[in-house]
Amino acid sequence: MSEMREILADTVARLFGDLVTRDVLQDAETGVWPEALWHACEENGLTLALVPEERGGAGLSWTDSFVIARAAGYYGPPVPLVETMLGAWLLAEAGIDIPEGPLTVAPVRSGDALVLESGGLAGTAVAVPWGRQAQHVVGMTGGNITLAALDGAEIEKDCNIAREPRDKLAFDNVAVVASNPTTLPQDTLQLYGAMFRAAQLAGGVARALDETVQYAGDRIQFGRPIGKFQAIQQNLAALAGQMASAGASAEMAFRAADRGEPRFEAASAKVVTGDAAGAAAGTAHQIHGAIGFTYEHILQFTTRRLWSWRAEFGAESRWAEEIGKSVAGRSADAFWPDLTARQAGVLP
Repeated sequence: MSEMREILADTVARLFGDLVTRDVLQDAETGVWPEALWHACEENGLTLALVPEERGGAGLSWTDSFVIARAAGYYGPPVPLVETMLGAWLLAEAGIDIPEGPLTVAPVRSGDALVLESGGLAGTAVAVPWGRQAQHVVGMTGGNITLAALDGAEIEKDCNIAREPRDKLAFDNVAVVASNPTTLPQDTLQLYGAMFRAAQLAGGVARALDETVQYAGDRIQFGRPIGKFQAIQQNLAALAGQMASAGASAEMAFRAADRGEPRFEAASAKVVTGDAAGAAAGTAHQIHGAIGFTYEHILQFTTRRLWSWRAEFGAESRWAEEIGKSVAGRSADAFWPDLTARQAGVLP
């Protein structure tokens, strides 16, 4: 790990370790906005990590920013950190000034219909992360990146099973703040959103492993810690393997983003981390037993996020289909050379 990434990892670990407490997580699920946590994210430059320095950001690479996204999955801060990072990057790419406050993004899903009509934003977007807390939304409409204020939108509150806000936004010719053309593909928001969720899933799997190892060492059965039993050790080894594969695939996607084309790696990461999340959550709860499902136990804050995030910005099946089409389009003979070329950092 580079010196920059080590410093960044230490910074976010201290920040989230101090501020993402059980009380903060529980209060957020009842609608309490963690102002101190959000202020700390802004003050430490995390929200503008991917924005160039000349536009007021930290100017970090995607590879460095992976550290922040993974930590957001490990600690689960109940704020739209990765959504603001993504939205701010898109705005910077389009030359749009980045407003203050939390941002959200409106990913395109079946049934969504956000369009520009006579200079205004119209249509609906469902399951928008943190819609009720964000001040602006960033979307891709036609060939444009569009920024709109949410004070003109009708917000119907909803949430995922982790009780994170996933709201329905309805726009009726709402005036946009800015809308600039972009050469980015129209599914860029969906693709990079999936990449961010993959990083969060990787962090969440790592947290599930740490919590389960701790529990297995503390829980005494038949006169010794259950972590001494071979069956538990085998399950912990499998969970560690899932953590390793999830982390490696997600980090590779962020490295590919620095090369400018992460589509294959991001799709692969969403599949791998989604599968790992499901298996890891099951293993963690199997070892914890019934106590892990109780609201008083910290594990369920992690596993509910894993179950939620794996479906967001496209589930494994959606991205597996993308990979399949990519491989089929290049022929079987090209698969291994393409794969090894990407591993070496060379686009086929």
